[in-house]
Amino acid sequence: VQLVESGGGLVQAGGSLRLSCAASGLTFSSYTMGWFRQAPGKEREFVAAITRSGGSTYYADSVKGRFTISRDNAKNTEYLQMNSLQPEDTAVYYCTAGPFHGYYTDSTKYTDWGQGTQVTVSS
Repeated sequence: VQLVESGGGLVQAGGSLRLSCAASGLTFSSYTMGWFRQAPGKEREFVAAITRSGGSTYYADSVKGRFTISRDNAKNTEYLQMNSLQPEDTAVYYCTAGPFHGYYTDSTKYTDWGQGTQVTVSS
């Protein structure tokens, strides 16, 4: 299994970024997909998840209303549209996949991880 993130970078507060995660080596439509992030000195935290069909999405309270998760099962790709970015959103963002129904905020439930992409928001 390989998950490859792209789209990170440096942006000013209030700006937007769109992360992508290209998946290979798995039956993409059989996996819940998610995004976690880890800021320096902090634990990895749940950001968002989307169910297998894309019919349901879930967000951490800190990003609700600003971030949108989506997926394209035909392209084996998931996305995270991030708007109204704030300095506290600065972190390494990880794409993750889990072979289950629904979603978990517990990172240990997910079986596959990307290498991460850095998002830095300047004030």
